[in-house]
Amino acid sequence: MTSVETSRLILRPCREEDRDLFYELSSDTAVLEFFPFRRSREDTDAIFTMIREITPQPGFDLLVMTLKQGGAAVGLCGLSKPQLQPHLPEGAVEIGWRISASHWRNGYATEAGMGLLHHAFETLDLDEVLSIAVHDNYPALAVMRKIGMHADPSSYFDHPQIPDTHPHLKRHVVYRLSATASRSLRTGPAKG
Repeated sequence: MTSVETSRLILRPCREEDRDLFYELSSDTAVLEFFPFRRSREDTDAIFTMIREITPQPGFDLLVMTLKQGGAAVGLCGLSKPQLQPHLPEGAVEIGWRISASHWRNGYATEAGMGLLHHAFETLDLDEVLSIAVHDNYPALAVMRKIGMHADPSSYFDHPQIPDTHPHLKRHVVYRLSATASRSLRTGPAKG
């Protein structure tokens, strides 16, 4: 089971006690501004149960962001392998997060993202991690930039799972970070 620690957070696998958080993050209008659907309690319970019953590939657990100080659960994050071929290459690994609105603007998404990238490159030995978001989801794009990712305009696409009833949510941008670039960011420019 994956567990990642940062200065203020512990990222740990979902537990039964996280069911209410999962519902909140799947139904809150503010959190889901850039998603086409809000889920009912019945739907989120079914999805949460399915997630809890699946044994993920090592390193690909759905993780709960918990505060070291006080232990409050503030959001979800993780690495996944999206099935969006031909828009994304087979085997691509995506990083993502969703934060409870009451915990926005505290830097938790950035901190969790940095911790997950370190885990992806140093523990899982991945070559690259990407992130996708609706083209005008500026808070998500800001986090992507803060964690060192760069836009790849040649990979932008219209998301096939977004219904035509939500045309403003179809266009998705792709940000990428390679293991080599990540290590360069951490070590700084070469001295010589």
